[in-house]
Amino acid sequence: MTARKEENTKRTRHTVDEAAVIKKLSLVSIVGNAVLSAFKLFAGISGQSGAMISDAIHSLSDVLTTVIAFFGVKISKKAADKSHPYGHERLECVASLLLGLLLMVTGLGVGKTGLQNILAGNYENLAVPGTIALAAAVISIVSKEAMFWYTRYYANLINSAAFMADAWHHRSDAFSSVGSLIGIAGAMLGFPVLDSVASVIICLFILKVSYDILKDAFSKMLDTSCGENYEAELRQFIEAQTGVICVDMLHTRMFGNKVYIDLEIQANGDKSLREAHAIADQVHDKVEDHFPDIKHIMIHVNPAE
Repeated sequence: MTARKEENTKRTRHTVDEAAVIKKLSLVSIVGNAVLSAFKLFAGISGQSGAMISDAIHSLSDVLTTVIAFFGVKISKKAADKSHPYGHERLECVASLLLGLLLMVTGLGVGKTGLQNILAGNYENLAVPGTIALAAAVISIVSKEAMFWYTRYYANLINSAAFMADAWHHRSDAFSSVGSLIGIAGAMLGFPVLDSVASVIICLFILKVSYDILKDAFSKMLDTSCGENYEAELRQFIEAQTGVICVDMLHTRMFGNKVYIDLEIQANGDKSLREAHAIADQVHDKVEDHFPDIKHIMIHVNPAE
């Protein structure tokens, strides 16, 4: 037996205007990154800093990743239809995969030039960065860290994996700008090779974030369980409901950024079908109300021995 109800009969929950949040996040990220990357590219070229040019390319990739995140989240929020009865949440995972792959390619490209300069030697012939490149690094650190916290807050608010990935992309850009700052400052103090070393360090930061994003996206696409702690909390909550003797079976799985539950509970075997159904109905509503990430729970009632 199932306590699954139609979506239009579910208990209404307080929600934010997700469409407005998605639009605002995308606009802030795209405009902010476009302006910042243009300034950093100008500073890198005029200041003769390979690290700052690499940093500018990293910021420019943020514009494209935000566009991917925007369309991924928009599509994933579409309601279930005949062809997709479970909804479109997994398309957000696809967007996260694209983000991760784009970051990986960007990171490898950023590190290539710096590594070539280091291996080539002739450090005395490397250009010494100008003050404008140093100023651009400081401005980038402050700007990208602010964008990280801004995007992270709203990504948590709408429970969006793609925008959370975008937030960490901002943080990786802030870290890469720290590397740029150290490299540029070191080059200005008489160690020009440090500018190229900074490019390689930026590459490693980008690749680490890329790995984390790809790992999370693959995990959610493979119906991974929600973990022992989550299931223990869920089991304890269910067994505390009126009419439930115990939980016989509990399986959880991630479907995009939502959770699906397969549940078997024990109830008094002498109860009528209507009474057993009422218990399952109550468990369904209480669980979905207490655990907002759960989109669907299938409940089977077993008679107690």
